[in-house]
Amino acid sequence: MGNLRAGELRTQVETQLARTQQRLTPKRAAIVAVLSGASRPMTIPEILAADDSLAQSSVYRNLVVLEDAGVVRRIVTTDEFVRYELDEELTGHHHHLVCTRCGTVEDVLASSGLETSLAAAVAQIDESTGFRTKSHRIDLVGLCRACG
Repeated sequence: MGNLRAGELRTQVETQLARTQQRLTPKRAAIVAVLSGASRPMTIPEILAADDSLAQSSVYRNLVVLEDAGVVRRIVTTDEFVRYELDEELTGHHHHLVCTRCGTVEDVLASSGLETSLAAAVAQIDESTGFRTKSHRIDLVGLCRACG
């Protein structure tokens, strides 16, 4: 899903961290690298397995900083694990398929027609309620191919 090259990604992450008076440390860079190479949102155990130089306590602390800076986004599902991915500002807009049996989360792109229809519906809701939508996400919840 990524639409930024490694150098551009690093620059954007550094900029976003600077907005919250944080910097891109080697551990944070390692977490960003793991998430940028993933094809789907990852649990903390998956992040740890992908880079054995990372310590669990460090990953927890740094994910909070990265999330606060808008670099990482948390995805809560129906199982016991929270999953993390790079924010859409870095990867591009997408939605998720969430399996209620195994907890797997997969990224999925919606058609441009669906996104256009959804944007119109959001605009109508905003106008009728006075709400100001910043973004949207759709999680399709059901059974994945392996569980279905």
